[in-house]
Amino acid sequence: MGPWAGEKLSQNLYSGPNAIFPGIESVKVLVLGAGVVGVATAYYLARAGHEVTVVDRQPGPAVETSFANGGQISANHATPWATPKTPWKALKWLWRKDAPLLFRMRADPALWRWTLRFLANCTSHRLLLNTERAVRVAVYSRAQLVELRAATGIQYDQLTSGILHIFRNELEYRQALPQVEVMDRAGCRRVLVNAGECVDIEPALAHVRPHLIGGIFSPDDESGDAHAFTVELARICADLGVTFRYGTTVQRIVLGDGRLDGVETDAGRLTADIYVLTLGSYAPLILKSLGLKVPVYPAKGYSVTIPVGDDDQAPSVSLIDDEFKIVYSRLNDRLRVAGTAEFTGYDDSVTEVRARFVLDKAMELFPNCGDRSKAEFWAGLRPSTPDGVPVIGATPYPNLFLNTGHGTLGWTMACGAGHLLADVIGGRAPEISLDGLGMDRFG
Repeated sequence: MGPWAGEKLSQNLYSGPNAIFPGIESVKVLVLGAGVVGVATAYYLARAGHEVTVVDRQPGPAVETSFANGGQISANHATPWATPKTPWKALKWLWRKDAPLLFRMRADPALWRWTLRFLANCTSHRLLLNTERAVRVAVYSRAQLVELRAATGIQYDQLTSGILHIFRNELEYRQALPQVEVMDRAGCRRVLVNAGECVDIEPALAHVRPHLIGGIFSPDDESGDAHAFTVELARICADLGVTFRYGTTVQRIVLGDGRLDGVETDAGRLTADIYVLTLGSYAPLILKSLGLKVPVYPAKGYSVTIPVGDDDQAPSVSLIDDEFKIVYSRLNDRLRVAGTAEFTGYDDSVTEVRARFVLDKAMELFPNCGDRSKAEFWAGLRPSTPDGVPVIGATPYPNLFLNTGHGTLGWTMACGAGHLLADVIGGRAPEISLDGLGMDRFG
């Protein structure tokens, strides 16, 4: 099945001798998952005139991975984790409990298979290819978010003041410079800034000015509260006629005659013409029962949310601290700090030593940023592919589509991925190429 199989398949849904739904312009779609990706997908499907139902086991939208992420719309920072230098860094971090990237190796065949694929992508050639694919989706998605915001007036503590990537290590800074050219070729706008200009952009960095080497500023990137966005977008979806079935757990997929025939839940069977899987890290568990293997594995990330008072010196521009791989986003009267990746299966519990590491680094960089004693810890499972590229499009089952594997960029890619999939299902040519985004790339 080629990279454009989703588009060709969707055209056959409505017309020609192989049509599944001849003469029907609108179809009934069941979206599995009400995170930011699932709700964004539902929005674009509903806007295209389809009858949409969204199912989620949680009591509301964006309760899991989308709940307290780093808050960045970071299209200019969509470089995959798999780089030529990552394996050596991971070995160096192997025994550190506070390592930015931590593999907890154990008897888990899925993790071993994922790791082997990950290592195969840690080459210069694969990095360029995967970066182009990820950035293609991320830049498109950022533009779709701007259009959605203009069309709906949605509010979610958004800031459109860019993202500043700061460096305190000369070697890491020099190694990051070639990526500026790569991103430029991919359509991103990144500006090299010196230490003084970093402070001009974000005055809260003044006290660490002597330690700064320089930075990379991405003026077109944004930040905002993904949970607030998803909750508000779900309300907009409901106004468009979308039905949400919360507190409903998917138990198994029902097959019939080479296609999906329904979904069994703890509230009974649900049926539709088209099924869209947006279950994040849990997608492979459902797909396995269908005989499909997609290498999406959960990478646990941590965040800390710190209350900010009127007199506190918290940053107002979204930041990436390269030294510790930690991101900062100002969400009105809160500072969201997020970082680290931990491969520990489906355990989403908060390991205090890793959460406190994130908090400690935030207070070191911004000692007067807010009330440390009231900081809230959170951990979530990010659905990661070994190449750092999402899985968007068709499957061997003609009425099943995937929208998963966005890793740390689910919030960044949600609107674009949802729009692309709605176009595919609606038989319209997507506005950007789907080359390299489908599950077929994994063989």
